Amino acid sequence: MRRVSELAAKEEKLVLGLLSGTSADGIDAALVRIRGCGLTTRVETMAYATVPYPDRLREAILRLSAGIGGAAEICRLNFEIGERFADAAIALLARCDRKADLAGSHGQTICHLPRRMGEYGSTLQIGEADVIAERLGIPVVSGFRTRDIAAGGEGAPLSAYMDYLLFRREGRTRLLLNLGGIANVTVVAPAIEEVFAFDTGPANMPLDECVRLLTDGAQQFDRDGRMAAQGRIDENLLRRLLEHPYLALPAPKTTGRETFGRHFVEPYLRGKGTLRGVDVLATLTAFVAHSIHRAWRDHIAPRADVREVVASGGGVHNLALLSHLRRLFGRVPVVTIAEEGIDPDAKEALLFALLANETIHGIPNNMPGATGARWPAVLGKVSP
Repeated sequence: MRRVSELAAKEEKLVLGLLSGTSADGIDAALVRIRGCGLTTRVETMAYATVPYPDRLREAILRLSAGIGGAAEICRLNFEIGERFADAAIALLARCDRKADLAGSHGQTICHLPRRMGEYGSTLQIGEADVIAERLGIPVVSGFRTRDIAAGGEGAPLSAYMDYLLFRREGRTRLLLNLGGIANVTVVAPAIEEVFAFDTGPANMPLDECVRLLTDGAQQFDRDGRMAAQGRIDENLLRRLLEHPYLALPAPKTTGRETFGRHFVEPYLRGKGTLRGVDVLATLTAFVAHSIHRAWRDHIAPRADVREVVASGGGVHNLALLSHLRRLFGRVPVVTIAEEGIDPDAKEALLFALLANETIHGIPNNMPGATGARWPAVLGKVSP
């Protein structure tokens, strides 16, 4: 571990952030210059890329996420995805002619089971970190979610820690909204003890699944929200969607593909009656926006005076979704994180670079007010 301790002593590092999101579309990789740690942290995203998974690999991941497949398949994919992550990192470094000091890899989630009454929580991300470390020749931090769950938390959302470090503002409370496969929010107050976060519900995940089903896989997502804009929102279906029990659960809470994946979407397409497929998509898009706004109304507004919503993630490119959000939030402005000088698509990869930097400094990098953990914990395992 000598190399890790020497690395922690460096004031400035180049850190890779690697992940594949809940939609299992591919790998996000970012190279981040990080200065300092803790409250003194300063970051600069130097390069970012997305590397799509081959269709075969993506379908294999989705089968595992649906509970189809056994230990041998998990074992094989764990190492294959590790190789894919390494390839993505090497290609990014070659593009900008740099060598990284450290990497933080979230891996690919294939199952996330938040704690419920009388049950243990559990989570599983694959993409072998030792493979990445061998290929890159640098330390790799992985397994961020498991320690938080062991400490009694949900293992998510992890973005609250970074949101506080980078986006807190004196005298102003902001809502950081990430529109990935799942939507999560962090209420960033000036005082750390007032920060809290949770998953509001679905974001891109059901929309992407709807598009794939409607186009027989020819399209993977609703580019710019154009398909949803062609549809008509069915108010009866929207009301039924808003009765989903997850929305009524108290925060902190997390969710994932097990709740809002393909099986959530398919019944509405099969039983759409007089609705066109694009009408279902339009209604699902409105549902995502309404579920986020309801989370603000029910779980955030009673506790915090939010003055601004700052959105990130792939969902910021969905103009239909953003239009719904801006209408629903009314006088509370909804802006994108690009106005903070950060690529909206790169935020999650940036997160795992930053978390890795905190791990090697031995700094607790979860946020109990977000995950429900009993205490702050140092997240991540180090492959030196």
